[in-house]
Amino acid sequence: MRTNTDPTLYWIGLSSIPGVGRITFRKLANHFGSPERALSAPLEGLKNVDGLSDKLIAGITTFSWREQAEQELAKAADTGVEIITMDDPAYPGNLRTTPDPPLYLYVKGTLRAEDANAVAIVGTRNPTHYGRTVTHRIAYELTAAGFTIVSGLARGIDTQAHKGALAAKGRTIAVLGCGIDVAYPPENKALIEEISGSGAVISENPFGTQPEAGYFPARNRIISGLSRGTVIIEAAEDSGSLITAKDTIEQGRKLFAVPGNIGSATSVGPNSLIKQGATLVESAADILKGLGIQAADKRSAVRSHPLPSLTQEEEKVFQCISNEPKHIDLIMNECKSTAGKLGGALINLELKGLAKQLPGKYFVRQDS
Repeated sequence: MRTNTDPTLYWIGLSSIPGVGRITFRKLANHFGSPERALSAPLEGLKNVDGLSDKLIAGITTFSWREQAEQELAKAADTGVEIITMDDPAYPGNLRTTPDPPLYLYVKGTLRAEDANAVAIVGTRNPTHYGRTVTHRIAYELTAAGFTIVSGLARGIDTQAHKGALAAKGRTIAVLGCGIDVAYPPENKALIEEISGSGAVISENPFGTQPEAGYFPARNRIISGLSRGTVIIEAAEDSGSLITAKDTIEQGRKLFAVPGNIGSATSVGPNSLIKQGATLVESAADILKGLGIQAADKRSAVRSHPLPSLTQEEEKVFQCISNEPKHIDLIMNECKSTAGKLGGALINLELKGLAKQLPGKYFVRQDS
């Protein structure tokens, strides 16, 4: 349990003072040698720090930071949350080397050294079936190859990325744009618990911070900062995922994008990124290659879900359907099958988890 003599107290205390952002925090900590010394510095000492206003100096000397910091530590102890500061060896190395890392992280779950091999996957909150399927498959394949999947727990692509990693029995990290005690979106509350049991849920925001638009761009830099590379899957022209792509480039990390249908609004983002030099991704193998990794370098080769045994008719029908919805009449024409045989094969493929019927007698592959 954290105590009031723990150095973390002073990190939280100094950053809780109004006007002390990350830049000012670092300036003070560097000048005095530690957050604790900055908080106990005399008035004349604070006046010797370049760039501090009289108002800020007055705030540092009078603000009741200790009470607020002790409350945060008590909440962390009560909820099983670890607060990891930048000087803690457990702080993620990938993130530490970025231009503007969080001063400390609230962590529910565990961070491990192996998480240095991480890839971020982000995209639209309103994906197509194609986007959901591709995301799940790539996350699964990367996890099977030994990678940790990082995403933002948002609806859509982010959620599928986390689920793909969990389906492969691997690790995934969710970065929140709110307090770590706030379930957002609410429908992902159970997913948060699942992720914290086999990975980590993290935030840089104090307990109780509600999700607001301004917090998400800051969250995005953490997503890319934790990772060796970022994959963009379906993103509109004004998508927040493109902020993550920008952060990825600025942090000197690899940027990947999955191409999409040129008629879809959610393809504008990734297709544009590919034009600008992002690596085109069709499978996890493209990501491994982009990171300079051969499958033989990993304990597990990239693999997808093993297919159950299929009859000759089921295999023929399975090859006729794809990740894009296809009407049953077109499938029957392409497979040169009869209505009876096709109907039976499609039912069996659904039971085996390989096909899904959509409204209007359309069918798609169900890779997840």
